Amino acid sequence: MKSTMVAPEQALAGRAAPVLPNPAPHLVLGSTLTGPWPDGTEDIYLAMGCFWGAEEIYWRMPGVVSTSVGYMGGYSPNPTYEEVCSGRTGHTETVMVAYDPSVLTAYDVLRAFWENHDPTQGYRQGNDIGTQYRSALFTTTPEQADLAARTRDAYARVIADRGYPEITTHIEPAADVPYYLAEDYHQQYLYKNPHGYRCHANTGLSLPSM
Repeated sequence: MKSTMVAPEQALAGRAAPVLPNPAPHLVLGSTLTGPWPDGTEDIYLAMGCFWGAEEIYWRMPGVVSTSVGYMGGYSPNPTYEEVCSGRTGHTETVMVAYDPSVLTAYDVLRAFWENHDPTQGYRQGNDIGTQYRSALFTTTPEQADLAARTRDAYARVIADRGYPEITTHIEPAADVPYYLAEDYHQQYLYKNPHGYRCHANTGLSLPSM
């Protein structure tokens, strides 16, 4: 079932070669998708449902150096989109955000994450159902890890006051979880297809200032 996490021993074999070996520059920002980026740039990986709309949210934010979309948190190396959608790789659709922390803080990146999707739905996001739509954060610095936990707890109190369920977002260091770039047609999808599918909107529930 797509709404049940696949066991490691039942996951697809994947492949040795990446599905996007030579990514083109970012169509909106003009930057490389994989670095190197300017000194001081930090990156973080955010899973918040369909990665098309999530990436668009971030490339519009001042201070973002680059974004890309890919697959994270699963078992099969270098999966294809079709394999991820089958529920047999264990990955979740993920956005990589590289940002200049002197312009855009980690808190602001996380605030956009919490306020633009429903982190309580488990293996779905709205009408999109499957383990590939689960909410997750993959951090790359101690500050990010600390803020991820603290903002989760603060947002949990906000939504509990409104009667919503507990947050299901998984938080883990990115160093422990490989990130695999998605196919080229997914990168900056909503720039290429401006009338394409969008499922993200501000929930109206604000993360408290920290």
